[in-house]
Amino acid sequence: MAEANWYVAHTYSGYENKVKANIEKTIENRHLEDQILEVRVPMQDVTELKNGAQKLVSKKMFPGYVLINMVMNDDTWYVVRNTRGVTGFVGPGSKPVPLSEEEIGMLGIQSETIEIDFVEGDSVVVTGGAWKDTTGIIQTINSQKQTVTINVELFGRETPVEISFAEIKKL
Repeated sequence: MAEANWYVAHTYSGYENKVKANIEKTIENRHLEDQILEVRVPMQDVTELKNGAQKLVSKKMFPGYVLINMVMNDDTWYVVRNTRGVTGFVGPGSKPVPLSEEEIGMLGIQSETIEIDFVEGDSVVVTGGAWKDTTGIIQTINSQKQTVTINVELFGRETPVEISFAEIKKL
């Protein structure tokens, strides 16, 4: 299988999160999870001074750009290129150029692998995030995205939720 790389897509300003959501929806609908692995809008915390008061706000690091970790082929290129709000990929002509390891490092995208000591069927407890202290049984493990899917009870039904490796521990 071809290797996934980080690419940069150019978007209309202010459309970054919409583009991210649209691509993620298309991935789900077309079952491209193994080809388009992650879509990111890098944010950074900035202290703003307004009316004499300091306020911490999250700002887009690269307004007008979305980072996409994907296997580049005709299908994935077409999906991203034809997403509403995307004006193109960054690269000469129509050929997208993947980011180098050095560039990825400068963007603060970690590619280190987390060693895991759990398998599908294990009971885990969520240690952080929105589902903190929730317990569930691992249904699937996605080592490329470094997430597990567990079923949690929501409104009296079992609902699958994706949780990062870093936010769970074995019961």
